[in-house]
Amino acid sequence: MEHPVVIIGAGPIGLAAAAHAQSRGLKALVLEAGPGAGAAVSEWGHVRLFSPWSELTDQAATALLDAIGWDAPAASDYPTGADWVRDYLQPLANALDATDEVDVRYQHRVIGVARAGRDRLVDAGRDTEPLVLQVAAPSGVTRVIGSAVIDASGTWGGPSPLGGDGLAALGETENVDRISYRIPNLRSESDRARYAGRHVVVAGTGASAQNVLVELARLAETDPGTRVSWLVRRPTVGNAFGGGDNDQLEARGELGKSAERAASSGAVTPVNGFRAATIDQQPDGRLTITDFDGKTVTDVDEIIAVTGFRPELDHLSEIRLDLDPVLQAPRDLAPMIDPNVHSCGSVEPHGAKVLAQPEPGFYLVGMKSYGRAPSFLTLTGCEQARSVVAAIAGDREAADRVELVLPDTGVCGGSGAFDENSDGGGCCAPAPELITIGGLGGSLTSARD
Repeated sequence: MEHPVVIIGAGPIGLAAAAHAQSRGLKALVLEAGPGAGAAVSEWGHVRLFSPWSELTDQAATALLDAIGWDAPAASDYPTGADWVRDYLQPLANALDATDEVDVRYQHRVIGVARAGRDRLVDAGRDTEPLVLQVAAPSGVTRVIGSAVIDASGTWGGPSPLGGDGLAALGETENVDRISYRIPNLRSESDRARYAGRHVVVAGTGASAQNVLVELARLAETDPGTRVSWLVRRPTVGNAFGGGDNDQLEARGELGKSAERAASSGAVTPVNGFRAATIDQQPDGRLTITDFDGKTVTDVDEIIAVTGFRPELDHLSEIRLDLDPVLQAPRDLAPMIDPNVHSCGSVEPHGAKVLAQPEPGFYLVGMKSYGRAPSFLTLTGCEQARSVVAAIAGDREAADRVELVLPDTGVCGGSGAFDENSDGGGCCAPAPELITIGGLGGSLTSARD
């Protein structure tokens, strides 16, 4: 290829794509907005993953690392995000950058992608001309040419707001200094001081919220004045805690059980059927949160809104995309991951055929490919990367081959009902037997690649 494959993001999936490109002899350029590999992961470095090391590395990546004498972590250990970066992601980025095929550049933020010399209206040349990226680098804005582009930039930079309608609640921006959209590190003195002895509102029901509930319940054991109001948009908690003992990822099941115990503790008060509409300051400086039905939660000191993430698409305005109107995920992928249809872990392994866009040579992979859908597994992303790079290399047989079966969460139930308990009938077929493909993938507890 005359131009390199350009990969946006040096997270676990972007680096997996680079490793597969290198293994095939393809030139690749990795553009990372942060100061190092796994920059987004570093921001939740205190959080422990619910997959062991054996499920958190990519096969092509470990082959490269092993060849240079990598000291692999114990396969059965569960790393934190910081461990993942220090012991795998940064060494992998360094190893890739040392090869003749891969160039890794940090503090290079992609601000635009287009077809060379053509806006999205022009048909001519879209299958022959290369792709061009505008990149904000330390030296200024520059252009990069790519034969293909793999966007693995994730969704970490786009946390969803507290507002129950998808928009920021009225007063949310004005009170943003009292709101965190991340899992706090309650083992740090600064975060403990912020939340200890306070009335903390937690919004969200995913793994991030589970982590927060567990940590705040522990904090309340040593600082009894700490109390938590847990805002749940549905009328009941339902299956928010996952499949427990039935989860094929043991640590993920344990997290759900720990969160369920935390939610039942005296420190946590669930507030069901609450969709935040406004945040107002009280005369004493504390906050009142009001929902769309007029219900209130008063005397609030701090808010932790862990209500999901959404993809950044502004830099793709000149790329022809075919995205699901609900999830903002590739249209063919959306039915597999739509939480309006199901909430289980039976996502079908998929690759280039599902992820391809109308723009030739452009692919969304990793958490970015899931749009607003939750429950992304690194296992999924590594398989995506393998297949997409095979397609770019012209190896259609490898691109179409499935090399992965995903673990089931142990819970299955439709989850799209607006104001109904959806614990009932399942939506999916029985989970297939879990097959471990050596070294591929893993899963995240609460953050995105």
